[in-house]
Amino acid sequence: MRRYEQIYILRPSLSEDEITRVVENTNKLILDDEGAIIYLDKWGMRKLAYPIKKELQGYYVLCDFAASPDVVSEIERKFRIDDTVLKYLTVKLSDAISAEEISAAQTEAAAQAVALETEDETEESEKPEKVSKEVPSKEVSSKEVPSKEVSSKEVPSKEVPAEDTAQ
Repeated sequence: MRRYEQIYILRPSLSEDEITRVVENTNKLILDDEGAIIYLDKWGMRKLAYPIKKELQGYYVLCDFAASPDVVSEIERKFRIDDTVLKYLTVKLSDAISAEEISAAQTEAAAQAVALETEDETEESEKPEKVSKEVPSKEVSSKEVPSKEVSSKEVPSKEVPAEDTAQ
């Protein structure tokens, strides 16, 4: 088995049930061939960098998994056929991964997810309530900004050598 990371973008007009169906079908392909899903993250609706198939937004899904290369070929074949998938990208992270490495990666991903959730919760609790963002305007007077006058001492003058007329 190899370790892959795959991101795919779905049409924004899909309902939550349709999004779940596409994600579950993809996961089923991985799991049916003795593969393992290490991490699955639904990023949600995001603005696209450029229009894709006349869409300006897309629903992003990130999946980190271990499977055989045949599974990746089958997933990508289904993505090409399925009109709900706007774009996809699959990256091979490692050539070989063992069962122990898969379980270690799954626990590490779960720990990172928990750490991010607790970090988000603490940031939310530490945020002060809405504060008025009125900034008093400050006028700058001529006394506060020193003006610099250029004296003749500071500017080097070019001395032109006098031509020797007596030859």
